[in-house]
Amino acid sequence: MKFHILTLFPEMFSGVLSLGVTGRAVENGILGVSLYNIRDYTTDRHRTVDDTPYGGGAGMVMKVEPIVACIEEVRKCAPSAKILLASPGGRPFDQKMAEDLAAEGEVIILCGRYEGVDERIKELFAAIEFSIGDYVMTGGEIAAMAVVDTVGRLIPGVLGSSESATEESFSEGLLEYPQYTRPAEFRGMKVPDVLLSGNHSDIAKWRRVKSLEKTGDVRPDLLIGMNR
Repeated sequence: MKFHILTLFPEMFSGVLSLGVTGRAVENGILGVSLYNIRDYTTDRHRTVDDTPYGGGAGMVMKVEPIVACIEEVRKCAPSAKILLASPGGRPFDQKMAEDLAAEGEVIILCGRYEGVDERIKELFAAIEFSIGDYVMTGGEIAAMAVVDTVGRLIPGVLGSSESATEESFSEGLLEYPQYTRPAEFRGMKVPDVLLSGNHSDIAKWRRVKSLEKTGDVRPDLLIGMNR
């Protein structure tokens, strides 16, 4: 899996790409991540990447020329890669979208800044806008990190266990059941007996019930979606 990330702040990605599961996957060559500084594709001496919006209004808009130049450079080595645009106005990024992207092989992620990017970027490249939540951040870099982490862990070999990516929240449209480990009792709080029983059928039933209960309490909208 290869990610191409277009950003004004490539330094922000140093931590996520060098630590933990993602860092190991990058080090082992299972995941590839290339960072492109959009300022490198400007043509003026001030390396200008934004300008005031036509029609007036607050803030600045990312200019079309350097972004197009950057995308066209990336497209030389990734001609068929889908282009994602991190934007609060995009479709919600969810587990299904992550699974679809994991099957792509290569993805280009454009990190928006300021008031957003010139609309012609979306028109030229059929860029898919996505959002990681109903809130506004200062830029799309954190959203891009979320995509790399979420999609990356679905790639075979990234996680230690092949079951890790399937037996968790959203894998079946439900939130994950409660998890416990040693000790069996801590400050009077005991691990449920069924988990100590060794009866895998009963454990599976208990986990299913707990997943349904948690989903009903925290995300009832998911249950409504399952019943459609």
